Amino acid sequence: MCRYAFVVIDLPAVLRHVVEQGASDLHIKVGSAPRVRVNGDLRMTPFSVVGPEECEELVQVVLPPERLEEFKATGEADFSLSVSGLGRFRCNAFRQRGTAGLVLRRVLPSALSATDLGLPPVVTRLAEEHRGLVLVTGPTGSGKTTTLAAMIDHINNNRSANIITIEDPIEVLHRDKMSIISQREIGTDTRDWSQAMRRVLRQDPDVILIGEMRDPETIQAALSAGETGHLVLSTLHTTNATETINRIVDFFPPFQQRQVRISLAAVLRGVVSQRLVPRADGVGRVVAVEAMVMTGRISDRILDPNGGSGETIEDVIADGEYHGMVTFDQSLFNLFKAGEISLRAALQAATNPHDFRVALQTAGLLPSV
Repeated sequence: MCRYAFVVIDLPAVLRHVVEQGASDLHIKVGSAPRVRVNGDLRMTPFSVVGPEECEELVQVVLPPERLEEFKATGEADFSLSVSGLGRFRCNAFRQRGTAGLVLRRVLPSALSATDLGLPPVVTRLAEEHRGLVLVTGPTGSGKTTTLAAMIDHINNNRSANIITIEDPIEVLHRDKMSIISQREIGTDTRDWSQAMRRVLRQDPDVILIGEMRDPETIQAALSAGETGHLVLSTLHTTNATETINRIVDFFPPFQQRQVRISLAAVLRGVVSQRLVPRADGVGRVVAVEAMVMTGRISDRILDPNGGSGETIEDVIADGEYHGMVTFDQSLFNLFKAGEISLRAALQAATNPHDFRVALQTAGLLPSV
């Protein structure tokens, strides 16, 4: 019998609806019927309005015992949930106005390839690095976890390595192929990020995946691991390469920032920033990518962002096609030219909509005004 059968909210039925609708997220809160997010838009579901007792009971059932104690103490908890026949979900339980709520994000049962995801070849090239730091960035829901899973799967298919992931929670499950993969979940397999990062180098890793760099200690540990000959993959909630570098530097007090810039210039191999844009046919979304690859010019801009040349990191990226670099607006230009996205969607996502429109007019893709 299903473990949720006694709960008034028929969670398997709701999750089945999530899967059938191709939704990315499920929202359950008191006073509303469950809602799902499909292609970025929240939609109603045919289920009943959720009451406070039902939602509280659901949280009590789905939370693992150790996370239930955390929820009682702090009013929130992250965990993962696997449901037979439906897949795996990343979950957050929280309290709002004194009642319980849940948000569940569906994760893919296995990793897709970078090609399947529409990612540029530079993403797999960065995954083939043997040392240094590679970052995947973007807002929540932009597909960072999916991209990292594709990179790990590429390594797993093509290299004999010991891959260790540190996640909160584990989302995409990987099985050993050419590589061996150990996936550690915060709160279940290790106490916290700092402890996991202190011990990971004793586990003979070749590749380390850090689910998110959240504090100076984790960032410093990632930089150190990259300096000592490991490939480190991680994420940040930043929108582009310039903001990513500035965010990392700003984690540290002013007297340390020069040294952090030196470390970044030596260790960073690339930054992949992404946004999801609605397809022109209205079916799903396509990924637009800014890709920065470490070169001498990028290194100079990291070390001296206000250099006398006036050249910015974005200028270098725009001029770096030979190295596989591409700006967001260049990526959007290519997607629009291929007919994959509409002009309206491209302009809404563009970093500089005016310059983007001028570029389209110059290329003859739009009539001049």
